Amino acid sequence: MIRSEILKEIAPILREQLVVCNIGIPSQELHAIDDQPTNFYMLGTMGLASSIGLGLALSQPKPVIVIDGDGSVLTNLGTLPTIANNVSDNYILLIVDNGSYGSTGDQPTYAGQKTSLAKMAEAAGCDRVIECQAEDTGRVLQEALDARQMTIIVSKCESGNAKMPPITMDPVVIRDRFMKAVQAG
Repeated sequence: MIRSEILKEIAPILREQLVVCNIGIPSQELHAIDDQPTNFYMLGTMGLASSIGLGLALSQPKPVIVIDGDGSVLTNLGTLPTIANNVSDNYILLIVDNGSYGSTGDQPTYAGQKTSLAKMAEAAGCDRVIECQAEDTGRVLQEALDARQMTIIVSKCESGNAKMPPITMDPVVIRDRFMKAVQAG
């Protein structure tokens, strides 16, 4: 199962949440699968989806789901201790771990080798960390929402990108419609 298949499976769960999606191809995939005003598509700033999502969760009560990749989390490891030390029970970080930098050509990441992002999150102090296989992601995500506890999910999947069109919306339009969706609450 590749990332786009996970996104198709969890799209119905995401519809009622605020979603911050990782840069590049993951955002293109989510946009093509189920575009929602409550989805904030990152078109730049690799490694910052988890940090932006945490700030959003800390600033308002609605659940926030961040869809990030192993490569992006590895480029901003400071996000894990920041998340652990600023617990927000409306925050879920879903790391889709395909062992590669999917948006830049599928170069291997260390998460696809010896490095465990689940163990790194635990070592950073995150209390609720769940590693699962791709096919279990929907169930684990729904359980995390139902638990109403900050959760880090590491979903292990195969590397690969679905062929999706680029997002043609201007970044300002993405921002403005997302802000309206947050305010509508």
